Amino acid sequence: MSTQIERSPVKKILSKQLMFANLDEFLEETLKDAGYGGVEISEGPLGVRLTIYVTRPGLVIGRKGMGIKDLTDKLSSKFNLDNVQISVAEIEVPELNPRVICERIASSMEKGTPFRRTAVWALNQIMNAGAFGAEIIISGKIRSERAHYQKFVAGVVPKSGEVSRVAVLKATRSVLLKAGLFGVKVKIALKEKIIPEYVLKEEGELKEGEAIEKVEGEGAA
Repeated sequence: MSTQIERSPVKKILSKQLMFANLDEFLEETLKDAGYGGVEISEGPLGVRLTIYVTRPGLVIGRKGMGIKDLTDKLSSKFNLDNVQISVAEIEVPELNPRVICERIASSMEKGTPFRRTAVWALNQIMNAGAFGAEIIISGKIRSERAHYQKFVAGVVPKSGEVSRVAVLKATRSVLLKAGLFGVKVKIALKEKIIPEYVLKEEGELKEGEAIEKVEGEGAA
């Protein structure tokens, strides 16, 4: 009996996390044309508040707010949520949002654009927007009947450590083409999130006996 009581809170947390993941997946499919880039979910005494990030807020809000009302009704019904409050925010730099880039790549491939051209185009968009680095992986039957993958990289994308967790955003997307199912993975390293290993002072600023101070944390690469 005690074991069931101890596991009960854990099951509730896992169940809630699964529900939030399903909600995110539902929004991704429903708001695909609006350039869906993610959602922030917060719970309070008055209900659940969702902040939805998209590239075209007008498509979500709808005429006279009818889009928001319709979406609220769907979420309340499908996920059994009470008093859902939705706010819509525009993504300031879509090229630095991996979910948006994944959708753009998938959409381009669905229109018949060769995956290499699509990946290089997306990579250039990301780097021109000011990213520290980017990595795009296209997997599937790209060269033969056997599944392969091809990687496209620009700049520096940290692979491990705290800097990777903090500075690198990731997203995945699948797209069904005539040749079969293809996977798209995008990683974007944000320049402003990279912690410099050293802080160098300008010449003449050091006093006698003063050492250059090292900032604790991992390097960018």
